[in-house]
Amino acid sequence: MRVDVITIFPEYLTPLDVSLVGKARRRGLLDVRVHDLREWTHDRHRTVDDTPYGGGPGMVMKPEPWGEALDEVTGGFGAEEPAPGPEAAGTPAPVGAPRPVLVVPTPSGTPFTQRIAAELAEEEWLVFTPARYEGIDRRVIDAYARRMEVRELSVGDYVLAGGEAPVLVMVEAVARLLPGVLGNAESHRDDSFADGAMASLLEGPVYTKPLEWRGHEVPEVLLSGHHGRISRWRRDEALRRTARNRPELLRVVDVETTDRADRATLAELGWVPRADGRFGSTEDDVEE
Repeated sequence: MRVDVITIFPEYLTPLDVSLVGKARRRGLLDVRVHDLREWTHDRHRTVDDTPYGGGPGMVMKPEPWGEALDEVTGGFGAEEPAPGPEAAGTPAPVGAPRPVLVVPTPSGTPFTQRIAAELAEEEWLVFTPARYEGIDRRVIDAYARRMEVRELSVGDYVLAGGEAPVLVMVEAVARLLPGVLGNAESHRDDSFADGAMASLLEGPVYTKPLEWRGHEVPEVLLSGHHGRISRWRRDEALRRTARNRPELLRVVDVETTDRADRATLAELGWVPRADGRFGSTEDDVEE
């Protein structure tokens, strides 16, 4: 997979050289290219922002440098019309080259989930546009949406100083799903939010040696060697953790995807099947 990131703070992306992503790059599984947006400015101050039309606080990132950067980085895929020269649309896209997907980190975007990470992991080329200030002039996003798929994604209901941190989050989430990146190909299958019959469950607790640490012991069931009991314990712990930390996730679980043991554990936790085929908390009845 190829990943391009256009930013005014290239140094922010240095973590992409370490850990799993760094290893994937060195092994040729992931081709990450970080670009400085200011390289496509033409004034001595290397200006990338200006005041917003209509007034209001903050600054807005100008369309001209973004347009030139995206044209060149994507090899002309985003050009509105055939370019008269390389300075207008960059190096022409090679014949048969994959069409890039433009990923726009923004708090107003669709929530980034494990499902979306898996969808992006199927793509051959991602281009990230982490913005600063009040964001990028909307015309940039609208123009490129006519030429390529655009995914506007949010990593949470909060506002950061810029989009670089979300890029790090999304690239790592996507990269670990690529074939060969994880040492154990099965490692991600039991992750929280991984696909499966109960895709919304959080992952349960995990343990390693030593057997006893500061008076705390590893749960006996994990030492039993009984794979069925261990699997059941892990599922029950996942249910308990989800009910405690993310109860809203249980409300979207289809009752038909659960077994009798799942339903028994959920009943103990105060979650019962509803007429709509989903689960609801018995506390809801009390509140009503």
